[in-house]
Amino acid sequence: MITLRRRAALLAASLLLTGCGGGAAATPEQRPAATATATDTPATSGTPAPAISVESAPQRIPGLGTKTWAAVPEDAAQVVVVTGRGRDSPLSTVVLYRRTAAGWQAGRNWPAHNALRGWSDHHLGGDLRSPIGVYGLTDAGGLLRDPGTRLSYDHGVGFTSPGTGFEGEPLRGSFDYVIAIDYNREPGTSPLDWTRPLGAKRGGGIWLHVDHGGPTHGCVSIAEEHMKELLLVLDPALHPVVVMGDHASLAR
Repeated sequence: MITLRRRAALLAASLLLTGCGGGAAATPEQRPAATATATDTPATSGTPAPAISVESAPQRIPGLGTKTWAAVPEDAAQVVVVTGRGRDSPLSTVVLYRRTAAGWQAGRNWPAHNALRGWSDHHLGGDLRSPIGVYGLTDAGGLLRDPGTRLSYDHGVGFTSPGTGFEGEPLRGSFDYVIAIDYNREPGTSPLDWTRPLGAKRGGGIWLHVDHGGPTHGCVSIAEEHMKELLLVLDPALHPVVVMGDHASLAR
């Protein structure tokens, strides 16, 4: 839980440092993936997963090359894969994979936005590129109340997203729901916490958040209904991670 004193400090900081896509505001962004230790049973959201045969379930997530796959913790049983259309493109696709006894089961493809200038292997604050890599998903929050997630959830007005995006689209509601991507941040803290283990130069506040219809500063955005679905499905006991980058980089 966040103390009243800490929450006040986070709120004050957030008013100056909100939002991945916010005009004059600094971007959310960063840190290496947390390790995991999980069962092979996927989380459910009220309906049973469809039956899947050994022949149809891949033992390795498609599209991930040897180098990328080696960075996925062995105990991660939920993997959110964000595949960018190109190195310099702001368009991407998100798929949630669940590890089952038969192999990796893919969810639906969700359209997404990433940073305006695409992707980077060495993200820097303000470079308008999303960081390539494998990162933990440990903490969430939003302007709206907790929809029932098993992740730690921080609810408050610090998630207000004012202004407009790169294409003139309103940013209102972008942070209704967010999931912090553990890139250059301290896992186990609010997404609004501005601790930067790699230093401020390496950026910070990279989030999964609600899509506002245009590119971000460094985050990944998907439709609000899909953000809510992710929040309800992700389970800390299954050590979820995100694997993100353009398709060529992920295939390495």
